[in-house]
Amino acid sequence: MKQLFIYILVALASINCSKRNALDITPDGRLTLEDVFIDDQQTEAYLNTVYSSIPSYFFSYINYTFLAGISDECKDSDVGNLPVNVAALWNSGTLTPSNNPLDIAGYGYNPNHYVAFWTGIRDANVFLSKIDNANVPVATKRSRFKAEARLLRAFFYWELIKERGPMPIVEQPFDNTFDYSVLTRPSFQEVVDFIVADCNAAIENPDLPMRITIGSESDRFTKAVAYAVRSQALLYNASPLWNPTNDPNKWQSAATAAKEAISVLTANGYKLDANYGNYFLNALNVAAAETETIYEVPNTNHINHFALTLICNIPSKPGWRAGVCPTQELVDAYDMQATGEPAILGYQDEEHLQPIINTASGYDESDPYVGRDPRFYATVWYNGAQYDNVNGAIHTIQTFIGGTDQLIKNPPNANNTHTGYYLRKFIDPRLPPVANADAAWKKYRLAEIYLNLAEAENEANGPTTDAYNAVNTVRNRAQMPDLPPDLTQEQFRERVRNERRIELVIEEHRMWDVRRWKILDKTDKLVTGMEITRNPDNTFSYQRFVTERRNAWQEKYLILPIPLTDASIIPDFSANQNPGW
Repeated sequence: MKQLFIYILVALASINCSKRNALDITPDGRLTLEDVFIDDQQTEAYLNTVYSSIPSYFFSYINYTFLAGISDECKDSDVGNLPVNVAALWNSGTLTPSNNPLDIAGYGYNPNHYVAFWTGIRDANVFLSKIDNANVPVATKRSRFKAEARLLRAFFYWELIKERGPMPIVEQPFDNTFDYSVLTRPSFQEVVDFIVADCNAAIENPDLPMRITIGSESDRFTKAVAYAVRSQALLYNASPLWNPTNDPNKWQSAATAAKEAISVLTANGYKLDANYGNYFLNALNVAAAETETIYEVPNTNHINHFALTLICNIPSKPGWRAGVCPTQELVDAYDMQATGEPAILGYQDEEHLQPIINTASGYDESDPYVGRDPRFYATVWYNGAQYDNVNGAIHTIQTFIGGTDQLIKNPPNANNTHTGYYLRKFIDPRLPPVANADAAWKKYRLAEIYLNLAEAENEANGPTTDAYNAVNTVRNRAQMPDLPPDLTQEQFRERVRNERRIELVIEEHRMWDVRRWKILDKTDKLVTGMEITRNPDNTFSYQRFVTERRNAWQEKYLILPIPLTDASIIPDFSANQNPGW
């Protein structure tokens, strides 16, 4: 049976051998690899095993929470109320090469991303080394399997280097004589080139479908996924973190890839969903020809039957806790709908307590939740919002002091908001209390690629017609007016960055966006909330306050460290650990 353990990867070399990985054995636990690939069903089962290394993302992190609580999008209400809490550990600066708060076992699949991604790469390589000679009677099926495996390898590599920086490029399974000390770290560009090559191979494969039309295949990768992975990888590669000289050719490559993706995807029926808010309430239904979702991460058994209303709840509705609460910074990011102008232009102070109000926008400081971008109402529960079903009736949310859903500052608890707001996105208010939600994690969707194009095109060529058309397509879907036509490149950059912030909110983009833009020190030092007091005449007074100060904003937090175990066995990892670690 020793032959079943010869396929190992760098990350797995440090795992305790008593914790046998599912892919260190063959799919049924008995067959050898040779046996697997002489059987067509076992061959497909092994490909399914490669898919099993995709993490759950969404709210599958420890104690059912989102990553938004470690960005400036949200404040996690579990901070101070649970002994083991991702946001509390991360935001206090406990990340080290030997301790990553994100790796704490959650309730979904593969909480340790570093190990999961290396596992996926290893098993994709095993599959690719065997598939040409495997017993797959239908040639088109073999071809499709091969394309999927290459795309899965590209996906795992991209997710890995997005978090940790460049990693050794491995195209073949290791045998038990391999000398790990010879491994070296390539440049970020070299790994991106490798990822793009795998994506291109998938795109060029005639047997890989553009989209899934059969329900039983809804978890499988398509050409559309290849376009999405390639677009995101090239965009990050052109960004300040990985493009310190601001090479315009990198931006042009990202713009060209995004433009091609949009052209091909829209020609094949992809388009933005007409209703931004409702789009996030349901899982992918291929029979209904859903048009915006490119890939949706399968729900795990733990998550599939769990009510989102339990973990992101208002006190007026039976549930578990408030969950991740939107920050005042996020609320400030939403434009005014009538004018299309930013309501808040920034802050006069480092505490974010003195906003710079855009007087031309139509924003009223005494009535701050009126007339905002419709995506605000689809994302945030605020004081005065109408929650559809609390004990069978419409409920007006009351976050003011003394209200039924009030902010509680001293001491904050897990049930009441820490910011004056509650999460609305992904929550279906029509559901009865403690009902299971159908929402699922939309890992890739068309709106992101439009915004990739807008950003990259502006950086490469300025605010061209292509750049404007891309961002305005996203804004118009949300019933927002076009951006002003006379913006400078710098002004357009800021507007597109803000568009990403609100369009892709709570979708695990913001955490990595602020890192690739190298603005972490401007966004993650603190977050604020809004304390509301009801006056005797039933008007309200609003007071901003700092709800959390953080210590994970220094430059070293731009890239996560290589785990100490791997750095100790691979000399080049030890010599070239990520900066600051």
